[in-house]
Amino acid sequence: MSTELLFREDAYLGTATARVVAVHARGIELDRTIFYPLGGGQPGDRGVLVREDGERIAITDTRHGEAPGSIVHIPVPGGSRLEPGEPLTLELDWERRYALMRLHTALHLLSCVIVAPVSGGNIAPDKARLDFDIDMSGLDAEHIARATNALIAASVATETVWISAAELDAQPELVKTMSVGPPRGVGRVRLVRIAGIDLQPCGGTHVRNIAEIGGIRVTRIRNEGKHNKRVEIVLAPETGAPGID
Repeated sequence: MSTELLFREDAYLGTATARVVAVHARGIELDRTIFYPLGGGQPGDRGVLVREDGERIAITDTRHGEAPGSIVHIPVPGGSRLEPGEPLTLELDWERRYALMRLHTALHLLSCVIVAPVSGGNIAPDKARLDFDIDMSGLDAEHIARATNALIAASVATETVWISAAELDAQPELVKTMSVGPPRGVGRVRLVRIAGIDLQPCGGTHVRNIAEIGGIRVTRIRNEGKHNKRVEIVLAPETGAPGID
């Protein structure tokens, strides 16, 4: 059974209700969820499932299930066993998720500042990075930070756009990543558009407006191989001016 992905329509949902579909060795499957599963360089969400009697079951990770479209919520070991059909309240670790949303959107902007194929990427709550197939001489930390923060200052809204797989195949230039394929498998492909700045396939969660990123700092640029030049960023402190280390 496919899980209804509530975060796909509204990434700002911090709570929701759901019912248990299945409980097995891998974790807990629900009929609907606000928890994003690991994918596309973005880690799975954490949070709590609350039973009707108030018992709270901590979720330490969220992954794709074995069945197409299913999502598995991984609980802390040793907790109570839930029953199929049982109603729950879902509570997301919102502070962690929002940091991931801000950084994920920032990486989309970074891919516009550094015009080169993206060979890898990863997001954590405290930092994020993209790898590029580019010569090291083409990467300057000060320029990257200033150009990315200039885009953030434009305060442009993000939008979700859906196209068919055939339409994406006809526009291969939309795909920037060499290591992660576009989110397919549902008959259509989700794009994230930042009007006048960026348009690319992405199944992750993003802020509504790029101004919410606040600013980034470039913390490191290093050579990770012939086709991998890594640019690492963090969110700039809200009390300070965006800059670089």
